[in-house]
Amino acid sequence: MTTDTEAAPTPLHVAVVTLGCARNEVDSEELAGRLEAGGFVLVDDAEDADTVVVNTCGFVEAAKKDSVDTLLEAADLKVEHGGRAQAVVAVGCLAERYGKDLAESLPEADAVLGFDDYPDIAAKLRAIVGGEVHHPHTPSDRRRLLPISPVDRDASTVSIPGHEVAADTSDIGDGAPATGPRAVRRRLDAGPMAPLKLASGCDRRCSFCAIPAFRGSFVSRRPSDVLQEGQWLATQGVRELFLVSENSTSYGKDLGDLRLLETLLPELSGIDGIERVRVSYLQPAETRPGLIEAIADTPGVVPYFDLSFQHASASVLRRMRRFGDPESFLGLLDRIRTLAPLAGVRSNVIVGFPGETDEDLQTLCDFLVAARMDVTGVFGYSDEDGTEAAGFAADLKLDEDEIRARTEHVTALVEELNAQRAEERIGEEVVVLVESVDEDGTVGRAAHQGPEVDGTTTLVGADGATVGDLVTATVTATDGVDLVARAGGAA
Repeated sequence: MTTDTEAAPTPLHVAVVTLGCARNEVDSEELAGRLEAGGFVLVDDAEDADTVVVNTCGFVEAAKKDSVDTLLEAADLKVEHGGRAQAVVAVGCLAERYGKDLAESLPEADAVLGFDDYPDIAAKLRAIVGGEVHHPHTPSDRRRLLPISPVDRDASTVSIPGHEVAADTSDIGDGAPATGPRAVRRRLDAGPMAPLKLASGCDRRCSFCAIPAFRGSFVSRRPSDVLQEGQWLATQGVRELFLVSENSTSYGKDLGDLRLLETLLPELSGIDGIERVRVSYLQPAETRPGLIEAIADTPGVVPYFDLSFQHASASVLRRMRRFGDPESFLGLLDRIRTLAPLAGVRSNVIVGFPGETDEDLQTLCDFLVAARMDVTGVFGYSDEDGTEAAGFAADLKLDEDEIRARTEHVTALVEELNAQRAEERIGEEVVVLVESVDEDGTVGRAAHQGPEVDGTTTLVGADGATVGDLVTATVTATDGVDLVARAGGAA
């Protein structure tokens, strides 16, 4: 209760803009929950906000540019309107990775907040909108915040985005149910799929990747917290849980049980209202037989394998500080397809890595032909600040034109291969989760299609279907990785 001398803070309006991966979507929704609990009113349109929070991506150069462009676009809206002065605030990976350097190079942003600012985000934003100058952090290696030994890590001692659980009702916003499971999270997307964070950080030392330095060491969420949030998401109309992390195959190692994901999957798929559970980002070298069996055979868990191959040449993989070769990778795919012949498989590869020869490139291309994956993302190599590969000898580095030519070559190859794989699914019966119904048709995703990047399925003859329905259909045509399927009944 407030008094005349202790008036309630004036409600401030905030828009949260999310860039990058599904992990960032979880972080944005946690920030939204904190802000709503702190008295902010969430709005969709930046023009209606007192402050625009841009959750940036700092993964590769193109993502960084997109983040900066989005911040600049938001800054262009920073005018007096409705009696309120608008502020633009950068959060997320780019903000954490560069801190004060980003603030100095981008004065258009009113503040740059790091992960350690998240617990007090509402108070900090209120102060920034009020004109207070925020002093951004000096970036440091977040792996040093926790012990080297995974089992000695106490995650409660550091701020880890997407891991917060409500201790009481004052910690959550209006988006949470009146009773039952609670999460410090406010959904920003009303769709039937929601990402659910398993873990954060990474202990691998891939020579091309800077993520561990700014995301920190690998930390699993407690199974009870994951289950609680999954139950809460089910109350919000979610039908598919998309399990995300930097490395899902490591889940549980810091909790003393590397098989924890195998036991968690049936509990998640058993949540009332949840029809699908999907696991993302598996490290091939860590993908054990028991996990393959759990993903392939657990009812309610879709047979979907997001395998981070990155390359196929053993020599390139060694320079990447990774493990594998075409034989071991194809053997892994054979084990998967023996258990689940129609399983969805996707991966990403890096082309033009330092020291990559013509023979290495051919090895990669031959592997891609043999692998018959549903979708393959292709990235041209670029030096990333603070990585081992950025410091490789100049004579190992390929010039930009050569990297571009190789990337275009592999991209054209995978587009053809992925289209062929989609055509192989003609005549196959699929179950489609409907995600949109409008004048353009009824569109969703089959079990082998992950969110955003794996294509969609357009349903024919699905009259009366609504968003969130599961519709059984038969594939009749394709367009690249996208499918067309004729509905044959509701699942």
